[in-house]
Amino acid sequence: MSDKKASADGAETAETIAPEDRNTPTDAAPTAAAEAANIDISFSPGLAAFLATNNISIGFTSYQTGRLYLVGHGPDGKLALHEAVYPQAMGVTGDADRMYLGTLTQIVRMENVLTPTQMVNHLHDKVYVPRNAQTTGNVDIHEIGIQTSGKIIFVNTRFNCLSEPSLTHSFKPIWKPDFISELVAEDRCHLNGLAMVNGKPKYVSAVSRSNVANGWREDRDEGGLIIDVETNAILADGLSMPHSPRVHDGRVWLLNSGTGELGWIDPDNAKFVPLAFFPGFLRGLAFHKDHAFVTLSKPRKGHFEGLALDDRLKKEDSDAWCGIHIVSLAKGEVAQWLRFDGAITELFDVCVLPGVKNPITLGPDSEEIRHFLTIEPPGA
Repeated sequence: MSDKKASADGAETAETIAPEDRNTPTDAAPTAAAEAANIDISFSPGLAAFLATNNISIGFTSYQTGRLYLVGHGPDGKLALHEAVYPQAMGVTGDADRMYLGTLTQIVRMENVLTPTQMVNHLHDKVYVPRNAQTTGNVDIHEIGIQTSGKIIFVNTRFNCLSEPSLTHSFKPIWKPDFISELVAEDRCHLNGLAMVNGKPKYVSAVSRSNVANGWREDRDEGGLIIDVETNAILADGLSMPHSPRVHDGRVWLLNSGTGELGWIDPDNAKFVPLAFFPGFLRGLAFHKDHAFVTLSKPRKGHFEGLALDDRLKKEDSDAWCGIHIVSLAKGEVAQWLRFDGAITELFDVCVLPGVKNPITLGPDSEEIRHFLTIEPPGA
């Protein structure tokens, strides 16, 4: 396919969400409420209908402001957005029953406590309540996967490895790239993305082959690579800050973040084939049928500037976005979108929740979680 620009047609008729309509939890930190009031959220007119037609909701994170967002559609057909405060919310994955979230120092397991026939306030069909928090310390958790055994696996970026939670320690390392000589608390290659296949880790993304602390920063333009975890072979290299490898419909997809492109790896020549360009730094990729869900951030000063993305934005005469784009895989065009303006400028991960209409979650420090009490029925 050709390289197509992902556009957000219909922006002039975008709908917006007022702060009082966001179901913002009453968390303890006063700055959280202040930040929420300084965020403008707009979205494409067809987003709610798209979610309803596909019978899905989406979850995504903003580690910059420490938020987990859940977006669905209400009984009135309108878009419903809920946010909860989790410190440095990053990797997120889940389904109709359970969600996992990586935070600053923990992996949080959230359980839906409603049965298929229950609703909360006649609005919400899922309530994800944090029931377990595995403390890892600040290992810079990026993406999370669920193995066939049910065990969590996560990208431990600070130690350049894949890890599982440990009952007694911060983590249990289970794999590292061959070029990383030792496990030390130095972000050497910026290992960041994880593709799971049949309940096993299959591919990871790294910004470079560096084996020295912060060495990846010198290779941002074209030092990126995708590694096969099972064989340690390099599937593709010469990439620009790659993130979020995924396997979908027989292809290995990824975000070439330094160029602002979504694409796949051509197995015949191991080259990156772009599908679409986006006006932002990309991290976070999910799929549902024939659509991709991508998170966009405004380039961060000092770290994500000076890349090819900057020149492409100038060429396209486009301002950088912070938000979500839902892209048609057939056309490489944006079908729906959601945009943030104001205090929030960076998003991280995104997941699709099939069979979920209008979910909410309770933040661990929220007022609601103190009083939301449920009892497991006998024999459950």
